Amino acid sequence: MNSIFSDRISDVPRSFIREILKVAVDESIISFAGGLPNRDLFPVRELQAAANKVLEESGKDALQYSSTEGDPALRKWIAERYRAKQGLDIDPNSILITTGSQQGLDLLGKTIVNEGDGVIVEEPGYLGAIQAFSLYKPVFHPVPVGEDGLDLNGLHSVLAKHAPKLFYCVPNFQNPAGISYSKENREAVAQALKGRKTVLVEDDPYGELRFLGQQKPSFRQFMPDTSVLLGSFSKIIAPSLRIGWIVANDAVMDKLVIAKQAADLHTNYLGQRIVLQYLKDNDLDKHIALIRKAYGSQREAMVAGIREHFPVETRYTLPEGGMFLWITLPEGLSALTVFERAIRQKVAFVPGDPFYVNRKNVNTLRLNFSSVDEETIRTGIGRLGEVLKDMIRKG
Repeated sequence: MNSIFSDRISDVPRSFIREILKVAVDESIISFAGGLPNRDLFPVRELQAAANKVLEESGKDALQYSSTEGDPALRKWIAERYRAKQGLDIDPNSILITTGSQQGLDLLGKTIVNEGDGVIVEEPGYLGAIQAFSLYKPVFHPVPVGEDGLDLNGLHSVLAKHAPKLFYCVPNFQNPAGISYSKENREAVAQALKGRKTVLVEDDPYGELRFLGQQKPSFRQFMPDTSVLLGSFSKIIAPSLRIGWIVANDAVMDKLVIAKQAADLHTNYLGQRIVLQYLKDNDLDKHIALIRKAYGSQREAMVAGIREHFPVETRYTLPEGGMFLWITLPEGLSALTVFERAIRQKVAFVPGDPFYVNRKNVNTLRLNFSSVDEETIRTGIGRLGEVLKDMIRKG
């Protein structure tokens, strides 16, 4: 039966996180595995009101086919927010509405990546991007990230040996590590790529979720002609709406539109209209402030729990925003083995393996702090700490 499938799909594994979430579906399990926003913060009533208003006032139009590029008014709103919040001058015609930013990755893979092309990814890097680009059979060039951002020596080493077609990064509260590139690091990365034909893809689903520190500039400020910017309403309104977008120059946008037409004609138009109505009728900044406050407190609860319960040799990142932090366990501990033991104690996380393209059985893992309350975080981290200490005691 395998012979009927393309090599493209046969070589790409299932999403590791989606498989873990199946294991963690038991309500008695405390899950730090999924990259899930806090469901208690979803603006349910406001979205219900927006949906009712759209259907009552313009239901026949909202239920019809629409343009591939997306609702013009929504694209204008996004462009105006970039200008107001980041000082970016983006034409609405440079924005393509996508089915979540994940579709943006697939469209970019289709339009830019040929088999054998070099693609720089962060190490550890977002596994959804690794999976999406893997369909197009690139050669991955992983470059480590640290507290300050991308390892510049690693980047220069890759550029000295290869001519990568694309560089994918999450510079704000990176998934999975939670780190952010400093302004100086971003400038240095942009300078290293200057004059090259490498397209920098800046994925920014978490940028609005900063609860500590100062906002950092987008790569688009340093390299507007050779960068692509991805955004999403999933983390700041609700993920099931699947409304994201791509910002790209005219040449790239032309090809993206063709790829989008071939994929699904256009993104859910009713969802676009509901989101736009919600944005018109509500104060998004006020809503985001609630998310920031909650996530900041949840992050503090997780860090406090780690300091209290984890082995002292454990290292961890201290994100200033977003939804994740990254754990490096004491040498000799396999995160996959820890996961197997932790599930028995009713706590789940994501082992580090799927965030690398060429490393296995690593001693790193990702924890999500946004989807569970502070008391549950303390309980779950306590359980995980006991698992780790028990494994160390037993060797």
